[in-house]
Amino acid sequence: MANFFPRWTNVLPLKIAICLGFAGAGVVVGFAYYATPKAQRVGYQPAQPIAYDHALHVGQLGLDCRYCHSFVEHSGQANIPSANTCWNCHQHVRKDSAKLAPLRRAYDKDFAGYDGEPLKWVRVHKNPDYVFFNHSAHVNRGVSCVSCHGKVNEMEVVFQAKSHSMGFCLDCHRSPENHLRPLEEVFNLDYDAEKYLTENEILDASGNRISTQKDLGKFLKAHWNIQSKDSCSTCHR
Repeated sequence: MANFFPRWTNVLPLKIAICLGFAGAGVVVGFAYYATPKAQRVGYQPAQPIAYDHALHVGQLGLDCRYCHSFVEHSGQANIPSANTCWNCHQHVRKDSAKLAPLRRAYDKDFAGYDGEPLKWVRVHKNPDYVFFNHSAHVNRGVSCVSCHGKVNEMEVVFQAKSHSMGFCLDCHRSPENHLRPLEEVFNLDYDAEKYLTENEILDASGNRISTQKDLGKFLKAHWNIQSKDSCSTCHR
């Protein structure tokens, strides 16, 4: 019987299988990268009802994080400031600025457009509902805002600087010494470990002066008996 198909078609199924394999691998690689928190969350920078400039308030004026986020040391979540918190200062400073109209609408009863509606800040950092994270447990054991949120004191508009992925958290839990600092420096967003250790003499268990962040972190880890866990139940409860 005559052969109706040319000889090259004998390898056609193999070629199709190889092409489909590469296409499938491309889809998997693309999904693995673009569906990660790093690709989806890092850089997220929503517009806020008031253009609050962290670089000005924190970086230049030296406002402490805890003035606005007052529960961060005592609660599992870091609260956002109410209109009252903002008005404490701005009833005396730049009160008539057009940028503060939303604040005056929310709190100033003498303002023509007053409606008493609270400021509706847009949340920037949000963990999934299935993830447990306690702010107070971290900041009270030497983990600074910078470790998770980046240099907020240099941001005119706050954005998500870190991925907050599972791998991101595990890296810290497996090597907490890379992030631990003295409690009085947790809210110092310009903290420099080498400068701090030059100005403050801290001795390890052997009486030797500590000079690096890693050694300081190991010292604090032992001093506070930190036993950071990396099991699933740590965050998924």
